[in-house]
Amino acid sequence: MSADAIAKELGTRLKQARLNADLTQAEVASQAGLNRRTVLNAEKGAVQLNNLIAILASINMTDQLNLFLPVQEISPIQLAKLKGRERQRASKSGKRNPQIKEAKPSW
Repeated sequence: MSADAIAKELGTRLKQARLNADLTQAEVASQAGLNRRTVLNAEKGAVQLNNLIAILASINMTDQLNLFLPVQEISPIQLAKLKGRERQRASKSGKRNPQIKEAKPSW
C-alpha cells in the first residue's frame, strides 16, 4: 500500500471511531481545540501528527497509540554493543558514536 492509501484508510477509521463515539465533527473539533475543517481533513487522511493526537484525545482513544506504534525496546545485541547506553540515532557504516539519553515515558 502507498503512503496516501494508508493515510486515507486511517482517516476512514478515524471517522468511524468518531461516529462510534456519537460525536459530530464540530464537537470533536471543539474538544480538541481545532476547527471543524481540520477534523474533516483528518478524516480524509490529511492531518498533522499533533492534530491527530488532539483528535484521538477528544474521542478518548489515546490508548490506541501504543498499539499503533509500540514502545521500541533496545535489542539485546545493540545493548551489548552499546554497553548499557541507549542508542540515539542510526549510524553510517563504519561510524559508531552513541550518546547517553534518558528513556522517555509511555504515552
